[in-house]
Amino acid sequence: MIRVLVVDDSSFMRKSITHILQSDRSIEVVATASDGEEAIRKVKQLAPDVVLLDIAMPSMDGLAALTHIMSERPAPVLVLSGVKDSAAAIKSLELGAVDFIRKPSGVISYDITKIAGEIIFKVKSAAGIDARKLAAYRHVEHCLVTAGPKGDCEIVVIGASTGGPRAVANVLSGIPATISAAIFVVQHMAPEFVPSFAERLRWVSPLEVSVASDDDELLPGRVFIAPGGIDAALLRSGRREVRVRLGRVASTRHPVAPSVDHAMESAAKCYGAGTLGVLLTGMGNDGAKGMKAIKNAGGHTIAEDESTCVVFGMPKAAIEAGCVDEILPLGDIAVAIAGRV
Repeated sequence: MIRVLVVDDSSFMRKSITHILQSDRSIEVVATASDGEEAIRKVKQLAPDVVLLDIAMPSMDGLAALTHIMSERPAPVLVLSGVKDSAAAIKSLELGAVDFIRKPSGVISYDITKIAGEIIFKVKSAAGIDARKLAAYRHVEHCLVTAGPKGDCEIVVIGASTGGPRAVANVLSGIPATISAAIFVVQHMAPEFVPSFAERLRWVSPLEVSVASDDDELLPGRVFIAPGGIDAALLRSGRREVRVRLGRVASTRHPVAPSVDHAMESAAKCYGAGTLGVLLTGMGNDGAKGMKAIKNAGGHTIAEDESTCVVFGMPKAAIEAGCVDEILPLGDIAVAIAGRV
């Protein structure tokens, strides 16, 4: 039985969310709370398996409560909110939330049942996450490195999903601005959150970061973030130029958009042995086929070690497929990338 704490200042929302969750026999709502202070107390008292947390609340808001929960009694937290500020969503992920679920029609959503399936699915997924890793993950450190002589790598493709925003930020913050390769990031994320994600990365990385647009040329020393809800591929348009191509791939082979597999496979075709694939924390197996394509093309592959993954799904799938050259904790990945480039 998955024990859930529901936190929302609206009594209607608390009742509605409770009804949705308890429609599944494997979920029990052990308590509800109407603000952040009450949420912190009940997390300590009840040790729920999952916390569903609103952001906009009186007394203490969800972001402040999340900070306390992750530092005092870590638990898998799903933010369920109607706030329209995408920066708040990205901030919640940085603070340790497993995922962000947007209410369908604002702070009080009378049509909350529209996303009942998503809520139940994500609660079940979050329940399998080790809360101790969530606490440790906030303190991962790396060594900032200086670029050495230019290596063989021309493109670095980084794939991530659950837990990825913080992992990607950690890696990019450790890569020097003088890197001689382009970096392409595929993070599973709702389209409306990607610009705020890119903006946050600009604060932590010495590199130039932008959301990729169709026909962008891949240039050394720049980071391109794949937009959400659409697949992104790399295509060689001339003898030297490689450009971004955006468009949904009509195939069950890539059920998630943007697809890490699709981006990595296209990079391997363009750059061959000059491709470096990096697979970070995430649920599912997206990226395993892409890493294999890079390996088959003569490129190099790195997967995040289980010890630092919030969810050891995507890296595990690639490791089990036998296409990973290095398995490294998060804090060592920036150093490994710089060493290859």
